[in-house]
Amino acid sequence: MDDVQSKTATPTPKPVVHHRPPNRLPLLLLLLLGVIFLWYLPVLLERIEYSRTRGEVQAIKEALPGMDLKALSKSFALVYRKIKPSVVHIDTRRLAETRDRFGLGAMFGNGAAVEEGEGSGVIVDPAGYLVTSYHVVENASKITVKLDDGRSFPATVIGRDPAVDLAVLKINATGLTAADWGDSDKLEVGEMVWAIGSPYGLDQTITGGIISAKGRRELGSSVFQEFLQTDVALNPGNSGGPLVDVNGDIVGINSAIFGRAYQGISFAIPSNLAREAYETLREGEIVRGDIGVSLVPLTPRIAHQVELPDDVTAGAVVWYVRPGSPAQAAGVRPGDVIVQWNGQAVKGDGELQALIARAPIGSKASVVLYRDGQEMTVETTVTPRRPGE
Repeated sequence: MDDVQSKTATPTPKPVVHHRPPNRLPLLLLLLLGVIFLWYLPVLLERIEYSRTRGEVQAIKEALPGMDLKALSKSFALVYRKIKPSVVHIDTRRLAETRDRFGLGAMFGNGAAVEEGEGSGVIVDPAGYLVTSYHVVENASKITVKLDDGRSFPATVIGRDPAVDLAVLKINATGLTAADWGDSDKLEVGEMVWAIGSPYGLDQTITGGIISAKGRRELGSSVFQEFLQTDVALNPGNSGGPLVDVNGDIVGINSAIFGRAYQGISFAIPSNLAREAYETLREGEIVRGDIGVSLVPLTPRIAHQVELPDDVTAGAVVWYVRPGSPAQAAGVRPGDVIVQWNGQAVKGDGELQALIARAPIGSKASVVLYRDGQEMTVETTVTPRRPGE
């Protein structure tokens, strides 16, 4: 038997792999770069912000000369230059009676003391007429007006209207510059205005601000007063000076402040009201209209009681009707709610009082009112208001 030789395959030798330790240098380098970046990042951001800010400032520097801001600032200065020659300083002297502890000072002839006061005013006619606040010259025995050019003149009171706090003075002077009247009805809340006067005796001081509100009523002692509210800085001595608009025209006569010193709220008589009083006082005494009613505000409670329709939210409530008055003759009764006067909607009792007061004496007025939930229209006649009412 043949021998069978077994053939076994010789195994292929495996290549020897030598394992080297990992190279950590790139990783360490990345970590190092990360630490450096994180450390330098705030500095880098600060420099970027600085560069950006510096670039913005430089851009502003380059842009400002080409903008109208300087022209705008100059225009404000022109407003001052326009009104300045028309603004006056007013000094007053009045006798004030003083008494000793027995109340006998005046009896022995030593009870008179002189009180000095000051305020501002504005020339409105080159013939020498100027307006100021009534309280500036109230009970004054001597009034001296100092002009912008330094001249001083004694002044005469032509007319007084305590109800709106206005007085008209006259000086005998030549070479006067009169200010122009503006239209206060066209003013909008937010418009820029300036006040010029003599706060604390500092002549020709100008302060600026905006119209904060219009039609402020019932802030004083008279139902006929109406005010523009501003944030213009006013202080004692500003009273009677002009409030002017961007054209340098009179849009108000500065009258009052909130509190004893400026707190950001000041008031001026609207120019249209002041001008009307001025023109009337130049011709004679002011006579206001009346129909013989006393009015109170309309409240939700009253509206419910008198059964007003839901869409009627404003008006004036008749509290009293004087016997024999035009209102009584027209059939107006207490409790009526007046909502229209000569076609004009009535917003409140103060506004209605002003509308009646400004109506021509002898004129007929159509009055729309509500009574027991029903709308009615009556006609009444405007008569002169009684003295002291």
